[in-house]
Amino acid sequence: PQADYKMKDVSGNNISLNEIKTAKGLLVIFSCNTCPYVKLSESRIKEYSDFCIANGIGCALVNSNEAQRNEDDSFDEMSKYYTSQKLKCIYAVDGKSQLANAFGASRTPQCFLFNTKGLIYKGAIDDNVKDPAGVKSPYLKEALTALVKNETPKTQETKSIGCTIKRLE
Repeated sequence: PQADYKMKDVSGNNISLNEIKTAKGLLVIFSCNTCPYVKLSESRIKEYSDFCIANGIGCALVNSNEAQRNEDDSFDEMSKYYTSQKLKCIYAVDGKSQLANAFGASRTPQCFLFNTKGLIYKGAIDDNVKDPAGVKSPYLKEALTALVKNETPKTQETKSIGCTIKRLE
């Protein structure tokens, strides 16, 4: 969905998902700066986005919180957050939540993983947002591992737990 839609990345470049995806695939995580669930997931978001870069998979964090653009989810705050998290992937602004709407994304964090044919996983990062040590089912990690091996993930959809995306009314 919306593969050619241009979003402003924290680098200042306008980039589309078509430009981010690679011959292997694409991971899109709807995220933001302030959601407590994102904060609890930060180490995992960094780990899995770095895994994508290391394995030649395109990766974008997308901030669709259009209703908070004058506050904590402003472009400047996104840039600061990106630097503080030492992220290597794309972190882009989804103007008017258009990409979130196209994907049917509703929460942060919410993951969408594509191989060359299409969507192979959507949902939560894992089954224990509050405690990384207590994770029994690392859904996204398993899906990424399957993607690298050219396989289909065992679990293809899970329920995302998190804050709602702050759309403009």
